Amino acid sequence: MSASSKASEVMRRLRGTSGRGRRLRGLAALLAPYRVRTAAMILTLIAGTAASLAPAPLARYAIDDGIEAHNIGRLELVVAFFVLAAIIVWIATAAQTYLVEWVGQRALADLRLAIFAHLQRLPVSFYENRPAGVLISRMTNDVEALDSLVTDSVVTLFQGGLTLIGTLVILLTFDLRLALITFIMLPLIGLASLVFRITSTDAYRRTRETIGSITGYLQESLSGVRVVRSFAQEKRHEREFAVLNERNRTANMTTVHLNAAYFPAIEFVSAVATVLVLVYGGDQVLDGAIKIGVLVGFLVALNNFFDPITQLSQLYTTYQAGMAALDKIFELLDEQPSMIERADPLVLSRLRGELRFDHVSFAYQRARTDDGATDDSDSDSDGDSDGDSDGELRPVLALDDIDLAIAPGETVALVGATGAGKSTFAKLVARFYDPTLGRVLIDGHDLRDVSYQSLRSQLGVVPQEAFLFSGTIRSNIAFGRPESSDQEIVAAARAAGADEFVRELSDGYGTEVGERGVQLSAGQRQLVAFARALIADPRILVLDEATSNVDLRTEAKIEQGLRRLLAGRTAIVIAHRLSTIRNSSRIIVLERGHVAEQGTHEELLAARGAYWSLYQDWSGSAEAA
Repeated sequence: MSASSKASEVMRRLRGTSGRGRRLRGLAALLAPYRVRTAAMILTLIAGTAASLAPAPLARYAIDDGIEAHNIGRLELVVAFFVLAAIIVWIATAAQTYLVEWVGQRALADLRLAIFAHLQRLPVSFYENRPAGVLISRMTNDVEALDSLVTDSVVTLFQGGLTLIGTLVILLTFDLRLALITFIMLPLIGLASLVFRITSTDAYRRTRETIGSITGYLQESLSGVRVVRSFAQEKRHEREFAVLNERNRTANMTTVHLNAAYFPAIEFVSAVATVLVLVYGGDQVLDGAIKIGVLVGFLVALNNFFDPITQLSQLYTTYQAGMAALDKIFELLDEQPSMIERADPLVLSRLRGELRFDHVSFAYQRARTDDGATDDSDSDSDGDSDGDSDGELRPVLALDDIDLAIAPGETVALVGATGAGKSTFAKLVARFYDPTLGRVLIDGHDLRDVSYQSLRSQLGVVPQEAFLFSGTIRSNIAFGRPESSDQEIVAAARAAGADEFVRELSDGYGTEVGERGVQLSAGQRQLVAFARALIADPRILVLDEATSNVDLRTEAKIEQGLRRLLAGRTAIVIAHRLSTIRNSSRIIVLERGHVAEQGTHEELLAARGAYWSLYQDWSGSAEAA
């Protein structure tokens, strides 16, 4: 089964576990494909537990029927059974350890794969509201919490439960009165366990939430370390991290206090029960009511009675941590994509590149702040984010009744002030979002009806901030077409103006770029991003402020290559630089989500409208520079 098929199957099983008792059914769904080895694991647990219960009755027979009766043969037989029981425990423990880890690690690997595949399917808008570190915490901290639950806790649950039941039978068999004295302590243990369970549930949930916050803040701080250093905000970040760290410590200390109160209490109750049994049983031995072997065997078994209670209580802490983690994972897996591909999507053949916005309007959902305003703190240059997902949401209009057509092979420049809707326009073309009203058509087909793969395989996007993956320059250029030859990679780099600087590097196209491309300058990263888009031979090219991070000399090289490469391709160019705009066959001016005017550079200057005003600002800035 392929990785994609396996991930889909795991998701199907997990989503079929909604309702009450979902968490336990979810664990069962994860273990379902490995039911044979799970059954073998349970059998080894039963065999090992049964053998571990043997010392108590064997001790009784050794004393009463062997030592007291001076029967060497019976004593030797009991010793042989002791050795046999030890061998069975050894073999069963080794087998169960292997089987538990084998099943547990595969089940958790399936879960990680399902989470990752699910994240790949969620739309871009999902990530604009969630810190990446919190999502990473789901894949790391929460899955690790489940690891302890699925592996160690499974053994403890079965072994502890079987040991408790077996010991209960042994105690009742040895002496009913001694057993009743022991059972007097059970109501105290039950009451303490109930209080512990109620108080610990929220505590363990808080620990999962606080560790997720720490991971999210750490990821963001490390990603933005240059900005932090540039503004000398290290101390502020340390203070903010200290607050999150203190919240996590406080949450964990709550669980520490609960454990410190509960588990010693169980040990104390066990000690009291042992004392009572020893006093009463000793008196019975002296009176000749019971044999010494019965008392010794009972005391040996008594440890097997309280130890499982302590283990099962400790298991509850692991259970709470694991269930809290599973809740967080289910919360993530329950996220439904806001855009779902049709069951039978249209697979596009080679595109001509005709685009049509048919009375398109689009609104983002933004959180309303306490003063009634909308929270725009996470907005990009066009206000393109969903804002904070908490609180009341209200729509904020980004595009309003856009109706225009872009011919195949036409290069269109989008201009306008910050927040005019330019990037939103480009995101609708790439179908990162669907219109709130109207349709976006490509070659006459509604984008809602076409497959993502056939659309985006013919679409090249170069954003303002180029993102490179860890690896070589070669692998980054060939990202969209991994099968590309070295000749094709070099040709794309040469067309984008990247070949010159790449050849000056000691390892050339084999140079490691580092995480997010940190080994390259911003301009060099942008050139590699250009080459990455061009090697895919896109029918539609979207350049979102793509030349803003390169110098004028490099930009001139890019434009020379673009004039050749854009021939026969549809291009949408978002830019502020006049040189880029002038070369476009048509300029569309956006104002507050509306098309204010459109035409060629000369036509719009002659009209002395919105574009003319922008042109005056740009010209003044260029002269000042």
